Amino acid sequence: QVQLVESGGGLVQAGGSLRLSCAASGRTFSSYGMGWFRQAPGKEREFVALISRSGGYTLYADSVKGRFTISRDNAKNTVYLQMNSLKPEDTAVYYCAADASVTASKRPSGYDYWGQGTQVTISS
Repeated sequence: QVQLVESGGGLVQAGGSLRLSCAASGRTFSSYGMGWFRQAPGKEREFVALISRSGGYTLYADSVKGRFTISRDNAKNTVYLQMNSLKPEDTAVYYCAADASVTASKRPSGYDYWGQGTQVTISS
């Protein structure tokens, strides 16, 4: 069982930056691949980024590539999402998720545990 708690969301102007954090409970954090997803009002939840258990492999959605960076600190049981050059279309609730399988998944169904989400709002 893993409990995930996101933080760091807020309201920023376009072009600004935010750093999201996701703190995980339990002593087996390093055995989970981690992902970030987002969901805007009226839209489906979409993949943003993922990181492997060791942090050696990352993958990004085309819409955020070059602007967002996912990282993790297994000693702190935390995964991060650094978001730069933010755009109004990045506005959404951002969720972190933990994947117990060995395959990295871009699909929400591939994840076993989810946080409650944190709101990110980008003003134009």
